[in-house]
Amino acid sequence: MSLDVPVALLERAEAGQVDDAEFVDCVRTSLPYAWEVVSAAAGRLADTPGSEFGEHATPPPSEAQRGELLRALASDAIRGGLERHFGIKLAFQNCHRVAAFALSAVGGDTYQEFISPVAQLRNQSPELRDC
Repeated sequence: MSLDVPVALLERAEAGQVDDAEFVDCVRTSLPYAWEVVSAAAGRLADTPGSEFGEHATPPPSEAQRGELLRALASDAIRGGLERHFGIKLAFQNCHRVAAFALSAVGGDTYQEFISPVAQLRNQSPELRDC
């Protein structure tokens, strides 16, 4: 299971009454490592004026944490909630390289390079094949 959903939140979801803030808080508490990674990437973007993106490229310390990150970024709902919360566009390579792009950079050369097949191939190494 990806998220630990409190009963009250699940009941509101079943009634169609969940706002983005409640959803994002559920993600934050359920997937703390993924939250930390995305927060770090978004923070690096915010802390570097004029930068198009900030990234987090440290491999997760455990398979459980890797799983959190993969679940967060593979889910359209979770990824979209994180992007709306932080006001960014996420990009992902390998099993751990996460970039937080400024919305104004999406579609630009730096973004297109990061998400390209060429960049994905360049980011491979024998030690990452099993990640």
